[in-house]
Amino acid sequence: MNRITACCIIAGRAVSKNDKTLFKNDVASDPVDFLVSAYTHFGFTYPRFYKMDPLSKLGWLTSEILLTEPPPGIRSLHPEQVGLMLTNANSSLDTDLKYYASVKDIPSPSLFGYTLPNIMIGEICIRNNFKGENTFFITDGFDAGLIRQQVDLLIDGNILKACICGWVDLLREDYKAVLFLVEGGGGDKIANFTEAAMIDIFSQCNDVQHE
Repeated sequence: MNRITACCIIAGRAVSKNDKTLFKNDVASDPVDFLVSAYTHFGFTYPRFYKMDPLSKLGWLTSEILLTEPPPGIRSLHPEQVGLMLTNANSSLDTDLKYYASVKDIPSPSLFGYTLPNIMIGEICIRNNFKGENTFFITDGFDAGLIRQQVDLLIDGNILKACICGWVDLLREDYKAVLFLVEGGGGDKIANFTEAAMIDIFSQCNDVQHE
């Protein structure tokens, strides 16, 4: 069975990894303020981050923390052996609305460039030089069955050796990201890659939001 070797959650003005809270900022006034404060806290130096739309900032930051001190196996993989499979409910609507508002005056090319949710995947791949299969699904809610089915297909079919998968959604003031690093074969894990395990970890995100 494939295994979850790391997970990261950003929600409710907090960041956690592998069930350990790493950062909180209860005074951040909006999602971007919080994400920038977290970026600064972890000491990342990637100027491109500031040019991203909020959804891409959220996905990029979650993946960056997910891959900080990653399990040894992923370090030895070729770029084509690592892929992404992400989902959310609102696509790139947060940026779409901002771009639509800009059209009333002067259309913003910087906003238009982020009016597809898979641009977030591109930002993560650029950062890490990932070149494996990637896809983005729009679903009504977190669909652990879809994620497991698609990722198992890629890893069991020997198309990928590892996959970053999960949920990254942001619309106005609401945001939530839950990412899993899934690898094939044996070795250390935090959980087997099952629907139940993903749902259990995703529910921690809901607990954080309601603290």
